[in-house]
Amino acid sequence: MLTTILEPTATDPAGIATAPALIAGAWIRTDDRGGPALDRTGPYVRRTVSRAATTDPADVAPVGAYARAAARRIRRLAPAARADILDRAARLAVERRDDVARLIALELGKPLKDGRGELDRVADTLTVCAAEARRIGGEVLPVAGWARGIGNTALTYRAPAGVALAITPFNAPANLLAHKLGASFAAGNTTIVKAPPQAPATSAAVVAMLLEAGAPVEAVQLLHGGGDVGAALCGLTDVSVVSFTGSAATGAAVARAAGAKRLVLELGGNAATIVCEDADIAAAATVCARTGYSNSGQSCISVQRVYVHRSRYDDFVDALTAEVGRLVVGDPTDPGTDVGSMVDDAAAERVVSWAADAVRGGARITIGGDRDGATVFPTVVAGPAPDASVVVHEVFGALVAVLPYDDFDAVVEACNASRYGLQAGLFTRDIGRVLTAWRELEVGGLVVNGSSNFRLDHVPFGGVKDSGFGRESPGPMVEDFTVVKTMLLRGMSIWGEEL
Repeated sequence: MLTTILEPTATDPAGIATAPALIAGAWIRTDDRGGPALDRTGPYVRRTVSRAATTDPADVAPVGAYARAAARRIRRLAPAARADILDRAARLAVERRDDVARLIALELGKPLKDGRGELDRVADTLTVCAAEARRIGGEVLPVAGWARGIGNTALTYRAPAGVALAITPFNAPANLLAHKLGASFAAGNTTIVKAPPQAPATSAAVVAMLLEAGAPVEAVQLLHGGGDVGAALCGLTDVSVVSFTGSAATGAAVARAAGAKRLVLELGGNAATIVCEDADIAAAATVCARTGYSNSGQSCISVQRVYVHRSRYDDFVDALTAEVGRLVVGDPTDPGTDVGSMVDDAAAERVVSWAADAVRGGARITIGGDRDGATVFPTVVAGPAPDASVVVHEVFGALVAVLPYDDFDAVVEACNASRYGLQAGLFTRDIGRVLTAWRELEVGGLVVNGSSNFRLDHVPFGGVKDSGFGRESPGPMVEDFTVVKTMLLRGMSIWGEEL
């Protein structure tokens, strides 16, 4: 099945990748059910690149019933067996790296080099998930430390939650799915995956990797469709845990639809990076240019707001503009391309219009500010007003705003003025400022001598405020996907019993 997804020309003369659904143990293509298909138009190539078999919300109930029964099968797999499967899936990600990266480039306009990097991260993520599966355990509780516990023994272990629902975004469709599906399987659950409509074939390829690695077919189901399908899945009483990555508005809708379920929400961002007067300006500009426009800025931690000390502000703007001018914009399937297209024309137009609004408010564009279809030419907006959209809202596009600051405490407050709090960057050699920023910035993570846009997949990642709650890395996610079960042994004690 993985080969079929990755080699569309073998099955479709038009080169359209198949994106089957996987429901109740069976792969379902569009021609198997005769229902509506979801065609994905590649934002750069401007033609249909994948076709998915969609699910009607009315057909979701049997998915939950199957998952409830499947959960009993998966929880019986020993952790070592689950770990071995995840390790094999990681090796498949390495073997299929170029094929899946090309699929991502076609479906999303993400440059091939970024797609290859994403598949490297998929392999790392699945490997860490395997290691976490081997570490699942429990503890012996100190019940005899209190009088009523004398004569008894209590133990716990982390048991699978049962059925997990993973709703994944388009911007990193392979790796973010690997995080959710890999951690859920490591924990011993069955998982229902709701794929992003913009990357159905990429999602199917990741699911197929797990199955080809030896996971029982009961381990996962894959559904395609819009928000109505996601809402129906969230409402299933069979689902124990919902893990969602996406916008803050959609996250709120997910929470309402899910009701009283465990939620892990990784939502939007408006990431700030602070460049202090003692920073290496050339190095900081290079890092911000490389991390502000990767995947056309479509990352929740992409560099969006850069606050530079006024004494170095002009130098930084000049250096950043020069570095951005060196980025190669063009065909995402070309290995030399740095910046491809955004997810669609509407997203690109929003970025360009916000830049124009900032100029009307007194800012200047030093480079970019225009688009060709869904491709936004990397844009630097210097000196926008504090209330400009490019400062206040999540741009999620190929635009970086640069603002001057005078006082470190004041710039920390400016960063905290955002409703979001996912991650921040800080360039300085002053350890006092580092500790102050770590303490005072209202974010889930701080990157020192780097921009906001850096992540290690085995390190806890998540935000505060409207950026969500919970932490997305395999260790914390395994905890989210398991429940603590306690056993009390009355009249049997491993502890001393004398008073």
